[in-house]
Amino acid sequence: MYKFIDELKKLYSVKEYDGIKEAEKPLSSQLERNINELRLRFRSSADLTIRRIRLGQRQAAVVNIDNMINKDILALGILKPLLGYGFDGDKDIIKTIKEEILFTDDLTDALTFEQLEANIMSGFVGIMVDGLNTALCIGIQGYETRGISEPDSDVVQRGSKEGFVEPLRINISLIRRRIKNPRLRFETMNIGKVSKTEVCLCYLSGVASYGIVARVKKRLKKADINTVLTSGSVAAFLEDRRDISFFRAVGISQRPDTVCGKITEGRIAVIIDGIPSVLIVPYLFSEYFQTLDDYSNRAYFATFTRWLKYCAFFISILLPGLYVSLGTFDPEMFPTLMLNKIAGSIASTPLSLMSETVLILLVYELMRESGLRMPSPLGYAVSIVGGLVVGDTAINAGLIGAPTLMVVAVCAICSYVLPDLYAPCAVLRIIFTLVGGLMGVWGTAVLLCVVLVGICSKNSFGIPFTSPVSPFGSVLFRDVIIRAGSRVLSGKTKPVQDMPGSENKEDMS
Repeated sequence: MYKFIDELKKLYSVKEYDGIKEAEKPLSSQLERNINELRLRFRSSADLTIRRIRLGQRQAAVVNIDNMINKDILALGILKPLLGYGFDGDKDIIKTIKEEILFTDDLTDALTFEQLEANIMSGFVGIMVDGLNTALCIGIQGYETRGISEPDSDVVQRGSKEGFVEPLRINISLIRRRIKNPRLRFETMNIGKVSKTEVCLCYLSGVASYGIVARVKKRLKKADINTVLTSGSVAAFLEDRRDISFFRAVGISQRPDTVCGKITEGRIAVIIDGIPSVLIVPYLFSEYFQTLDDYSNRAYFATFTRWLKYCAFFISILLPGLYVSLGTFDPEMFPTLMLNKIAGSIASTPLSLMSETVLILLVYELMRESGLRMPSPLGYAVSIVGGLVVGDTAINAGLIGAPTLMVVAVCAICSYVLPDLYAPCAVLRIIFTLVGGLMGVWGTAVLLCVVLVGICSKNSFGIPFTSPVSPFGSVLFRDVIIRAGSRVLSGKTKPVQDMPGSENKEDMS
């Protein structure tokens, strides 16, 4: 038993990354040796293309990955000028190509095989010349990409219809086009020991905290991950290692205008190549309740909708637990007419009120998952069948009660008001239901206090997660509890400051 527990601890323990990288192998001055090394590294992969050419009196080779480049530009813009130029054997061929032959500015030198591999796998063409230990890489990317379209999960009524796409450079241009400021910085790095995925940090110099920028870079460089396929895999390394909260302290957005708004407030955007969403740090709890439409409407209506979102959040997690706890331990607190309905419903069903509520919540989550994963035509069928079975047949058969189904339906509607908080709300409502059925109203109240204390104790890169509510700030009455007018919100942006003692928190995390 103890051995099994030790194995579980080792399995789920956080591994420290020592940051030691393998030494890079430099290119050789012999062309044949470089070609053989590349073929050995790629294991003669079918998409590796190597074409031998002659530049004056020297042998050369053009290396690229098939379907990652524009073949028309390769033939007409690179090979034709190179083969038609009369090279002098005494001149530096690489320098001649840069200054006299090619007219592109996307040129870079590769001194090691690792640099050459990274470039050609990113849509570059590598030119290796016999006698030189440097390869010239030319960017002529030509792989197929998805066009810019409106994001599906982050829809606004009055705003831009553009959303992020998979290519990194296009996402950078979407941000640069909206913030035409020379202080806007883009810094790239590669993470993923296998995938070597390119990641770009975007922030506004002089507005973003340099301490937070340094910490973000440090955590990304220490990310011990093999392959980056989703934004969540990177977000996990941006949060504290010992963070077990239900709520994420890293924001995710598919909208360039939303990300630009956060950048101007001093936040840092993390753009990942191949993923059509951008991470935002630091991220506060109050920002889950803010949308771009809040700043398109008048202040009074935006404040009204924001209060609706706050109410929807608490209803989504508390209503089933309160309903079960009152119906089980304190039914006299219901109004008389409602009590008669609920008592009749409980008496006519074979399950207890807690078991019935948990069962309906689980069935609803199963219906939701099946509707999301199945193709669209089958997804509609699942919704129709689920509505008929759960909504009509089960009630008529006396398996579940109509009041319980109504409570679950209200929770489902409220949870859709805040799509970014759906995951924690789905789990918390089941936990509140179990605690309410076992411990009553007092157990629900204690659990709510535990959840609130957990939220208040959380921080994002040294910034309190519940700021400016706790600790209290004047912004609370400007853009949290109420949404002030646009003239008030358009004041001068102040840099994000590190909280006292946050430098030590980084080492402890």
